[in-house]
This record gives sequence, structure tokens and C-alpha cells, in this order.
Amino acid sequence: MGDLNVSKFKTKKDRANYIHHILNDIEALDLMIERELFEEGTLRIGAEQELCLVNENFLPASRSIEVLDSIDDPHFTTEIGNYNLEINLDVLELKSDCFSKLHKHLDALLEKAKQVAAKKDIKLVLTGILPSLSVSDVDEENITNLKRYELLNEIIKRHRNQSFNIHIKGVDELNLLHDSVMLEGCNTSFQMHLQLNPKDFVDNYNWAQAIAGPVLSICTNSPLLFGKELWRETRIALFTQSIDTRANSYLLNEKQARVSFGHKWHTGSVSDIFKDNISRYRSFITTNFSKDSVDMINNNETPKLSALRLHNGTVYPWNRLCYGTYKGKPNLRIENRYIPAGPTTTDEIANLMFWVGVMLGKPKKFNNIHTQWDFKDVKTNFFNAARYGMATQFYWNGAFISSHKLILNELIPMAYKGLYSVGITQKDTEYYLKVIKDRVEGTNGSEWIVRNYRQLQKKFKPFEAMQVLTANMYKKQEKGYPVSTWGKLHESDESPFKQQRIVKHVMSSDIFSVGKNDSIALVLSIMKWKNIHHMPVISSNRKLLGLLSYTDVKAFAESKKGQNASVQRIMKKDIVTIDENTTVEAAQKIMKAHAIGSLPVVSQNKLVGLITHNDF
Repeated sequence: MGDLNVSKFKTKKDRANYIHHILNDIEALDLMIERELFEEGTLRIGAEQELCLVNENFLPASRSIEVLDSIDDPHFTTEIGNYNLEINLDVLELKSDCFSKLHKHLDALLEKAKQVAAKKDIKLVLTGILPSLSVSDVDEENITNLKRYELLNEIIKRHRNQSFNIHIKGVDELNLLHDSVMLEGCNTSFQMHLQLNPKDFVDNYNWAQAIAGPVLSICTNSPLLFGKELWRETRIALFTQSIDTRANSYLLNEKQARVSFGHKWHTGSVSDIFKDNISRYRSFITTNFSKDSVDMINNNETPKLSALRLHNGTVYPWNRLCYGTYKGKPNLRIENRYIPAGPTTTDEIANLMFWVGVMLGKPKKFNNIHTQWDFKDVKTNFFNAARYGMATQFYWNGAFISSHKLILNELIPMAYKGLYSVGITQKDTEYYLKVIKDRVEGTNGSEWIVRNYRQLQKKFKPFEAMQVLTANMYKKQEKGYPVSTWGKLHESDESPFKQQRIVKHVMSSDIFSVGKNDSIALVLSIMKWKNIHHMPVISSNRKLLGLLSYTDVKAFAESKKGQNASVQRIMKKDIVTIDENTTVEAAQKIMKAHAIGSLPVVSQNKLVGLITHNDF
């Protein structure tokens, strides 16, 4: 989509022209398959690196266009979030030391970006979801100011005609109503591409689906969102819900989300996969079309299939079939979209090698996997891997097996075989697959984040813990050692953010509150049980209505008229509140000026926390 100048359908003629071209592209694709025009014999790899921009406090820095202009390199492009960038790596033939070459290329481009960003006091972080993200970072103001992103947001909102209801349940639970697709900007991935031969492409695509769960389980790196510990790869749930054009699941044409693992095995030709997507998902954008694809084939030209590629760019299966051209020859590739960015470039290249190796090392017994395995078992494996990471129990070839045993005993040997079959050097193969093996026997990205975040919360409030975690992640990334070697953070580590503390750093978000109709006797009991001296009164939608103090509640409850009275009789309605981004120093001054012992913290008129003298 980023390669094309896109626009909305303005007239019936626009839509008719688009439909003509997409059907023409399908006819052209069928002709290329029939005439065997696709490149065969040569396999290639490629990748897209998404990354986060952070400021000196390791919070999102919404300055991507500014950084991109200064980098001035066609390898770099924007993402929907204005604190993200993407690097498109050069395509390499799958042979010899291509993986280490790709690694050097990636590091060189990152170093170029780091030098530019450093002059603007910006740092680059590789992670599936930036731990220090807050809900306020995913509003429409942070959407990159380019037409295609504004258009995507506008059209999806119009199709849904209601807010996005994000609900993800893990150790913690996230329940969030949101009004834009900007939540998709929380996700940063390392998208991996593998060009394959067209004749057995569909069978290999099904194999890519079959191995997705086990491959993901060892690569998870996104367990946190807004301070909540959710899935080991929370991106899978978040992306599915944040780009969902369905207002409900009962629309006839779109019974599954545009972000999907799929619903069945594919059979037939490559063309049938595209046809299935076109049948299921309606187009909502168009572009300018200059040439007829069928005419181009008949004139011995290679068509770009612009209409088909545009539609394909608005459908997001975790394994996506892609059509492309390389030096004038058409080719087919699988785009693996489920692997998160980070924790280091070494880990990412190891992930790529492991996936490619298992793809190419498929034993003959797994040919025509669609006739042997139930697709729902494979789909269950994928979502279990996203939820539990390395703790997943897979249903594999008719039996249950742990992630550790499957990867160590079957998939790593399979990867060795596949990589050696195309001439990958022993040095590269052993180096990068050892990174995978060490992760299985040690820790991966999501485990490192979870263990250290839990430890940090014993010392810091959640917001500061997220900052400290992100800062330490950045330090370790810069050293370049794979995540399996990182180890735990030292408990003695002091926060580097003491001088820039805001209310969000010190406020309590796990607070007890009551409704205006609750009895004063109940409130007094809760205050005694939990040893608290201030309690907010809120409505059903978390709007702040009043504030109670222990002194007022105790005095009234001990009077005769206070036995059965409700909270609204004595709550203070004229309340001084504060924003979570106000400095701690300013909060102290406000409390002193008003001679009060607590300050409710509100965002958009809703209670998000409470700050008292004890928090200072």
C-alpha cells in the first residue's frame, strides 16, 4: 500500500474501474501460471525491520517524518505510528553466507539511523510492543501525517461505525474502548520474506501454516501493553482487534477479521488464494492504473498487478502470499508477519534462519499436509503459542509435545537439513541456530521482559517500572548479545528518571472506589480493612463524582443519622484534581496550597489514579 498513491472510491465509475483491473489482474496471474512465466529454481530471502523511536526518558518520540527526512535513504519508510519507522532490506539469493550478509546490511542501516537520531536526542528500540507506551500515545494525533494512514483510519472507522472494543486477557486483563486504528501502531515486527517456486507453492504455504505455532513460541517478545501482562505475544491479539472492519461477526462477507490465521487449508493454485481473499474482503481504496495486465503479458511485458497487490495490502493473514517482480521476472513469496521486532538483530536473523530452515527441511512425510492434519489443530497451536510462548504444549503429528522437545528434537535438526540443502555455510548455520537452541534452554524476549518487569514493580510504580525496563532493554540491545545471555536486572539499579518525575510515576492506580449510593458504614469498613484514608466516588463509567476522607466518614458514621446514609450525603463535590503528566513538584505545591492530603488523577474526566502525601 505504501508503494501506491491511494484514494477513496468517489464515484461508481471509480469502483467499476477498480473491479475491472482486479479481475484483469487475476486473469493475468492465471495466464502467467499457465505459461510458466514465474521465476523458478532461484530462492531468495528478504526482511522488513520495524522499530520504535524514543526520547531521553525512553518514552515514544513522535518525530518519524523529521528523522526520515534527515536519514534520506530509500531503504527507510514510515509506519502508521509517528514514533515508528520501517527499514526494507535488500533482497538476497538464498545461498552461502546470505544470512550474515543480511545481518551486516541491517546493522549498517540501523547504525546510519542511530547517528541521525542521536543528533535529535532520539534513540532506536527494537521490540514487539514498546513497554513504555501509554494509552495517550495511541490517539489520532500520533498517526503519521500521510494521506494513506489518514485514509485507512477514516475508512475502517466508517465501516465499523463504532469504537474498537479491545479485550485481551492474560495474567492481567485489558478492556479498552478506542476510537481509531492507531492501536495498530503499538505493534512492531520483523517481517520475513521467502521466495519459493510456484509449482509446489500452495503445499509449502500450508507447511508454513503448520509450523507457525512452534516457530512463534520461541520468538515471542511482546508480553506487555500499557503496563498489563497479557499474552507472551500480545501483538497477535492486538493487531487482530485493532484492524477489524467488522462491527460484529455476523456480516455475511466478512465472518473473520482482516487480520487472520485463516480458516482452512488451501488447495488448488496460487491464484485460488488471491481469489479467496477477494471473495471474502471488500476493497475500500483504489489507485491509478496505467496499463492492462493481460495486454502486457501478450506483449511479453511483466505486469505489476497493481490492483491485486493493493487489495492484498489491505488483508493481513499472518502468513501472506505476495506477488512481486525482481529484475523484470515475476515471483511468489511468503511474507511471515507474526514475528516481533527484537530483542536484537542477532535474534532476528536467527529467527529468519530458523523459519527458512524449517520451511526448506520439510520431511517428505509431511507433503500434502492438508490431507493429514486437521487445520483447527494447527490454528490452535498458533494461538496457544501466542498466549503461552515457550510454555506451549503443541498437538503435533497426532500427539501432544512440549515446545522445548519439538524445537530441540525435531525442528532444529529439520532446519539444519533445509539450510544445508541450499548451500548455507556451516559457520552461519551453526552460529544462528545455536542462538535458537540457547533460547530454548534459557530464556527468550517475552520471558526476560516478564520476569524483570515483575521484579521492578517491587521497587517502582508501574509507569516508572516500564521506563526502567525499556532503558535496560535498550542498553542490552546496543551491546548486541542475544537475549538468552541477558540475565536478570540488578535489584539495586536506581531509576534514571528521578529528576523528571511526573504524577504518573508516583500515583496509585490500584485504588479502591465507591459509588454515590453505597452506604457510609461500608465505606468506613473498607477504609479500616485496607488502611486507606481517601476514597474517590465514581460513576459507572469511571467519571469522578466526589471524594471521601477517613475523618469525615468516621465522624458521620458514628452519629445516629449516619448508620444507613449513603455516600452522596457527605462526599466533597468541589474537588481539586490533577493530570497524570503534571510534574510531581507541581502536585506537591497544589496539595500544600489547598491544604489537602490527596489529589485524584483524571484523564478525559475519568479517574485513573490517586496521589497522596505517602506517595511522595
